[in-house]
Amino acid sequence: MPTELTEARWTHIALPTGDLDKAIGFYTSLTPLVAVERFKDADGESVWLSNAHQVETPFVLVLVSFSKDKGEKLGLLAPFAHIGIEVPKREDVDAIAAKARELDCLHWEPRQMPNPVGYICALKDPDGNVIEISHDQRVFDSVRALWGRQPS
Repeated sequence: MPTELTEARWTHIALPTGDLDKAIGFYTSLTPLVAVERFKDADGESVWLSNAHQVETPFVLVLVSFSKDKGEKLGLLAPFAHIGIEVPKREDVDAIAAKARELDCLHWEPRQMPNPVGYICALKDPDGNVIEISHDQRVFDSVRALWGRQPS
C-alpha cells in the first residue's frame, strides 16, 4: 500500500530519445540503472530506469521516445550539463570508462578533481546527453548530513 505523501519530493528527470531500445541498452550496460517499467501508448514509448531495489529513496530516469521523433538524435544535456551517478569504488569509474572507450562513447577521461567533485569520467548516451560517473563525490551523503543537522 502506498505511503501518504506529506511533502513535495524530487522523483525523476525525463529525457527524450530517438531510439528507446538503444538508450535502454546504453543505460543498463554502462550505468547501475535497471529498467523498472516500460509503457507504450498512441504517442510512443517510455521506460523508467532506477537503481535496483532502491526503495527508501527512489529516483527515476524516464526515457521517452515519441513516434514522431523516431530515429532523431535528441540530446539536451551537453557539453557540461549532465546527469550524475556515484559509484562505490574508484575502480568502478575506471571500468565504466574502459567499457565506454570501447563503445566510443567516453566523453571525459577519468580524472581526479578537487573537492567536492571527486574522481570522475563522463559518457555520452546515444542521443548525446552527458552522464557523469563519480566516486567520492558524496552529493547524496552531503545532503543527508546537512538535512540531518538540527538548526542552531
